[in-house]
Amino acid sequence: MRKIVIDADGCPVTRLTVSIAKEKNIPCTIVCDTSHVFDIPEAKVITVEKGADSADFRIVNLLKKGDIVITQDYGLAAMCLAKGAFVINQDGRLYTEENIGGLLEIRAVNKKSRMTRHRIPHIPKRDPDQNRIFETELRKMLEQPYQ
Repeated sequence: MRKIVIDADGCPVTRLTVSIAKEKNIPCTIVCDTSHVFDIPEAKVITVEKGADSADFRIVNLLKKGDIVITQDYGLAAMCLAKGAFVINQDGRLYTEENIGGLLEIRAVNKKSRMTRHRIPHIPKRDPDQNRIFETELRKMLEQPYQ
């Protein structure tokens, strides 16, 4: 059976995702590190130790082909795609084999820019429309066959 796995560290749509999963009777797992606490009875919560990529590797190890992952991490998205998972970010953007290479390249450029102390533009406050777009895209994804 397909499941949803949430990379919950800093994810603004965790509760919304769990609600949709419950409605659709799809198992949902939240993965976070010890700096976050989730008390959401409708989902399984896995807490990993803090550390570079510890939550990411746990998520990848949980996946089967056709599972859905919610993350904003391009590196994790690439690993999930390699396992045959569907991947979406908190704004409803789908990660695909066609766009992940360019996104990883952008991440590398931004990291290099931060290392040279160039300022990255401030991320604006989350808009309620972002949740609606995410919900629409997640629901579409759940309707797609995954075999």
